Amino acid sequence: MTVNIVCVGQLRDAGLRAVAAEYEKRLSRYCRLKTVETDNRGLYILPPRAYKVALCVEGRQLSSEEFAAEIDRVTTGGRSDLVFVIGGADGLPEAVKGACDLRLSFSRMTFPHRLMRVILLEQIYRAMSILKGENYHHY
Repeated sequence: MTVNIVCVGQLRDAGLRAVAAEYEKRLSRYCRLKTVETDNRGLYILPPRAYKVALCVEGRQLSSEEFAAEIDRVTTGGRSDLVFVIGGADGLPEAVKGACDLRLSFSRMTFPHRLMRVILLEQIYRAMSILKGENYHHY
């Protein structure tokens, strides 16, 4: 499985970069991970056959277990590429959201887009540990 994270902007904060790097290292046991930092124009270039997830406040909210089950459903259903799209400070353009298979919200609250990348990486790692029956999820 390949997990792609497409996001507007770069992680400039050293602390956020360190945490993101730790989860990227942990995820390497489960999948190929690729992060693409882009501007708003780059959001429109999404792989057509991948399962695309737009992170947006109005999206569907899932528990960690439901998120893991969604990843499992998609990957066992024949799609091996997942793309998570994180917009910038102004969110995602409607056209990008419309091109995605799922609109996902982590909360009704708004988070800074750079912090959202770290939260997403942690939740993907948590989902993988749930699917493998590992203990990380219970801590």
